[in-house]
Amino acid sequence: MPSPADRAPAIGFIIVTVVLAVMGGGLVIPVLPGLVKQFAGGDIAEASHSYGWIILIFAVTQFLGAPVLGALSDRFGRRRIILIATAGSALDYVLMANAPNLAWIFVARMIAGFTAGVIAAANAYLVDITPPERRAQRFGLLGAAFGLGFVVGPLLGGVLGGLDLRLPFWAAAALSALNFAYGWLVLPESLGPTLRRTFGWRRANPIAALLALRHHPVVLGLATTHLILWIAQSMLHSTWVLYTDYRYGWGPLQVGLSLCLVGACSAFVQASLVKRLLDWLGEERGALAGFTVTMSAFVGYGLASQPGLIYGLIVFASLGAVAGPALQSYLTRHVAAGEQGAIQGAFMALTSVGAIIGQPVAAWSFAWAVNPENPLHLPGIACFEAAALLVAALLVLARTFRRNAAPPR
Repeated sequence: MPSPADRAPAIGFIIVTVVLAVMGGGLVIPVLPGLVKQFAGGDIAEASHSYGWIILIFAVTQFLGAPVLGALSDRFGRRRIILIATAGSALDYVLMANAPNLAWIFVARMIAGFTAGVIAAANAYLVDITPPERRAQRFGLLGAAFGLGFVVGPLLGGVLGGLDLRLPFWAAAALSALNFAYGWLVLPESLGPTLRRTFGWRRANPIAALLALRHHPVVLGLATTHLILWIAQSMLHSTWVLYTDYRYGWGPLQVGLSLCLVGACSAFVQASLVKRLLDWLGEERGALAGFTVTMSAFVGYGLASQPGLIYGLIVFASLGAVAGPALQSYLTRHVAAGEQGAIQGAFMALTSVGAIIGQPVAAWSFAWAVNPENPLHLPGIACFEAAALLVAALLVLARTFRRNAAPPR
């Protein structure tokens, strides 16, 4: 039986929490590199190097924070942890808006990374209040919330950042504070005292989720592919603002519009085309085709001499979104029902590891490639590095499909 919390206000709050968590990150994407560049005195190479450390700090604390907040919610209840993390997000944005130097930016990003783990507690809340037969539908709503947040966040951040680089941080702080107040008033607890578990660092350890993969040799190839993919994806995430500013002179508004287009096209492909494409191609060919499209688009980004070409490449690249659902479906058919949760948790941990590796490496590569003292001038270096990684991922994936040709479980 679902909890009495299974009612509209609770569901609405969780959806809004996820939207705001993604929106908050999207709001700062178009403006944070510019703010770091200001602190670096306008030196883009120095700013890129500092930005690499900043995004590394965020990725590491997010990797550590998600399982900790999830385990704490098992011990103290979902409501308390969700509200604390939401308040922490508001504090982070206020610190960012008032940061007098880079040291404050580092502190704020550490808070932001840890509180981003609130999504783990939000997922647990949704499971608590939803009967099994309705969970797929509810998690579909969460997926839509992610898409909405990523469409609106960068666009709003670009518009506000065009007025003042610090204005998006104030907007994100205000939204988080309003959500905290709303949750304080309407959000009931979903986990009764008798269902709570003692907090243990063993369960809150993200490394344990990764080590569990060694017990599932059949998915190791898919896990390797997933890790390489997210290293490549995160390389573009971390340098998109720096690259388009340096090469095309884009400001926050243009960056926001481009990222809004990314979110909108990806959502359209996921909602309307993925099923048709996979019915036509099948899972294995669909995944390989998706990786090939994404790799080609990354090369195009690095070569594009005119900014208008970027928008066409974004539309083309969105077809690569077929790879994710194809791999997820293939994975679930090769893992026993009682092991699905552990494997999915391990893949989420790999996503964070990909960001930890890819984001700073790309930012530092970009800083090296645009340094006037460097004889090799290659501003699109991160795009080419990401494309090369996807070639490696394609080879691993093709080999995995050949090895896993045995009938699924």
